[in-house]
Amino acid sequence: MDMHRPPADDSLDQAADTFTRLRPRLFGIAYRVLGSVSEAEDVVQEAWVRWQGTDRSVVLEPGAFLARTTTRLAISVARSARVRREAYLGPWLPEPIDTGVDPQVGAERGEALELAVLLLLEKLNPVERAAYVLREAFDYPYDQIADMLQLSQANTRQVVSRARKHLAAERRGPVDTAKHRRLLEAFITAARTGDVAALENMLSADVVAYSDGNGVRGVARLAVRGIERVARINSFFDRFLPGAGYRVVEANGMPGLLITRDGAAVAFVSITVKQNRIDGLYWIMTPDKLRAYERSARRLVPQEP
Repeated sequence: MDMHRPPADDSLDQAADTFTRLRPRLFGIAYRVLGSVSEAEDVVQEAWVRWQGTDRSVVLEPGAFLARTTTRLAISVARSARVRREAYLGPWLPEPIDTGVDPQVGAERGEALELAVLLLLEKLNPVERAAYVLREAFDYPYDQIADMLQLSQANTRQVVSRARKHLAAERRGPVDTAKHRRLLEAFITAARTGDVAALENMLSADVVAYSDGNGVRGVARLAVRGIERVARINSFFDRFLPGAGYRVVEANGMPGLLITRDGAAVAFVSITVKQNRIDGLYWIMTPDKLRAYERSARRLVPQEP
C-alpha cells in the first residue's frame, strides 16, 4: 500500500457527481437570465466553488440549493451587466447557443430560449426575468421561486404575471421550423447574390435589422428599419464578407446561419418571422460572442466542475 498517497475525498467526489448531474439545469437557468454563454459559464463555476465550501451534510435538497445559488448569482451579474451594456457600441444581442446537443438546455420546456425572446427579457428587471424563467422554462412551484428570490408567494405570482403580459404583448407567434429554415436559406441566397428585389419580397413592412459588432469595423451601430433600407444593406453581403461560406445550424431551438471564412466563424444570423415574412434580422459579429457559441456545443462533454 502506498502510504504517501492522500486518502480519496469521498465527500468531494460525491459533491462533484451531484454538481455534474445538475450542471445542465444550472447553466440553463443562468443563460436565460443573462442571455450570455460566457456569463452563464462564470455563474455556474462560482456556484461550484460555493458548493464545495458549503456544509453539504445539512443540505436536504442539493438541486434546490444549487438552483437558488445559481439564480441569485445570475441576478447579481445581470444587475452589473446592465451597467456595462450601457457602454456597448451599437445594439447588444444575446449570445447564441448551440441547442443541437441539448434542445431545451436543461429545462422542462424550451421557453425563454429563442434569441428574440431573450432580447425581450432584457426589458424586464433581473428579478422579473428570473421569476419568469424559473416558472415558465423550469416549472418551479411558486413557493420555491419565492424562496429563491426572497419574495412572498403573492408577490412572486404578481411578478411572473407582469412578465408574461409584457412578453405576450411583444412576442411573435410560433413558426413552423421547416418554413423558418426555408426563409432563412432564401434570405442568404438573395443576400449573397445581391438580389435586392428578392430580399424586398421576403421582408415585412416593419422589418428591423440589428447588428451586434461592439465596435467591429463596418458593422452598423444603429438598428436599420424598413424594407428598402434592410434589403439594400443586406445586398452588400459579398462585398462585406468576401469569400465567406455558410451552414445552417440549430441555435436557441431554431435554425440559424453560421457564416465562416477560412474555417473561422465571422458572423451568425438569426431571423424572426411574421405572416410568412422576415420581420427581424439579428446579425452577431462580435468575435467573443461567436467563440462563445462555438464553446456552447461542448458544454455537455464530461468535465471536471
